[in-house]
Amino acid sequence: MRRYAPFALALLLALSACAGWVAAARAGGAAPATQTQTQTQKQTPLRVLPDGANPHPVRLELPARRPLSAVARLGRVLFFDTALSGSGRMSCASCHDPRHAYAPANARSVQFGGGNLRRPGVRAVPSLEYLYRQQNFSIGPDNEENETVTLQQLVALGRRAVRVRKTARDTRASAANLVPQGGLFWDGRVNTLQQQAGGPLFNPLEMDGGSVATLARKLRRAPYASRFANLFGPAVLREPRLLVSEALFALARYQIEDPSFHPFDSKYDAWLQGKARFTPREARGYLAFNDPRKGDCAACHVDQPGPDGQPPLFTDTQYEALGVPRNPQIPANRDAHYFDLGLCGPYRRDLARQTRYCGMFLTPTLRNVATRHAFFHNGVYHHLAQVLAFYDDRDTRPWRIYPIVDGRVDRFDDLPARYRANVDRVDPPFDRQRGQAPPMSRRDMRDIIAFLRTLDDGWHAPAATGPR
Repeated sequence: MRRYAPFALALLLALSACAGWVAAARAGGAAPATQTQTQTQKQTPLRVLPDGANPHPVRLELPARRPLSAVARLGRVLFFDTALSGSGRMSCASCHDPRHAYAPANARSVQFGGGNLRRPGVRAVPSLEYLYRQQNFSIGPDNEENETVTLQQLVALGRRAVRVRKTARDTRASAANLVPQGGLFWDGRVNTLQQQAGGPLFNPLEMDGGSVATLARKLRRAPYASRFANLFGPAVLREPRLLVSEALFALARYQIEDPSFHPFDSKYDAWLQGKARFTPREARGYLAFNDPRKGDCAACHVDQPGPDGQPPLFTDTQYEALGVPRNPQIPANRDAHYFDLGLCGPYRRDLARQTRYCGMFLTPTLRNVATRHAFFHNGVYHHLAQVLAFYDDRDTRPWRIYPIVDGRVDRFDDLPARYRANVDRVDPPFDRQRGQAPPMSRRDMRDIIAFLRTLDDGWHAPAATGPR
């Protein structure tokens, strides 16, 4: 794999510098340091000892566990307060249930909200876990050199750059690709947890909290209103925008400080540290997860700690157009002219004209994925076996995935025809053709699911047994 040279992005905006970037990529120059790269795979062969142990245990740098600050404790109260919604019956926890890894407890593709709790959403609700390290949205590596470059300049740069093929064997090279990455929500339209908290709160399809003035009135009448005055001064209760801003800040602090949002206490975390052993099936699944000839899952869902020892987040935070099938269970999809284009809209508008990004959505973390009930941005699948079958059959047996229209398979039917070229057909396992052998066997898929279950938090070592 090739890697990019670390020229300053400001200089790269000139065409000659951009050509130098591409030349360096082809020559194998060094890649810029990025947050994504701190989670890259080691290029040594992955192994599991015969007894299921990790042959190279590591020491993970886990988030510190401290008592919550007063602001975070206020955020916890807000997180569970149904009075902030238009219906008076919906809180943040209604869709982000802490008993279900801060994701929905039900199996609906989309959740219902609004003033009467009857308005359907348009996207599957993602988990709120493991967002505390998410970098800002950018086109290309997230580093200090590109912080002063505008998004549109990065778009222009990415248009000319050479893209490295992504495989689980070498995520370090592809981490430097000039592609969309970072941000929150499926389309990365905000960068902070404070902004993220405001999205559902004011969305008429979700909590439907009304205007800033309406929400401020509710906060002033809340039994915890005095906490705002104590923390931010009495004047905060007289300024609606300031009051709402501090409420969103408190919600963000709760998500950042409370360990339940990023516990890192799965069996896999214990295995990384040499404190657990895989079963034979889990071991086979781990190897298939990392094998570019099989799942190649770790190319996007990076599963190795970085050089700094931080545990992997199981995402490279990049965006992909996977071409998942249209979900007829989403009411919005009854309109044949409606399409969710991810980075191109309907929620995000600043990249609407960058049509090569249409159909791209954020790669989510796979931590606690086995506890979820809806998968992909449109919640089209409800079981991990269906998800893996999609990866196995999309290109080799597409008639198993897509509808038949006029005797032909309507591939990538959840995208307008003009954007279907954006769908990834290069990175494994999407580099196969119709009629070729699928990348994974049924046993591979069962094994990978067994491995994915090791990512569930709350694992405890079996109690030792022996003669009494």
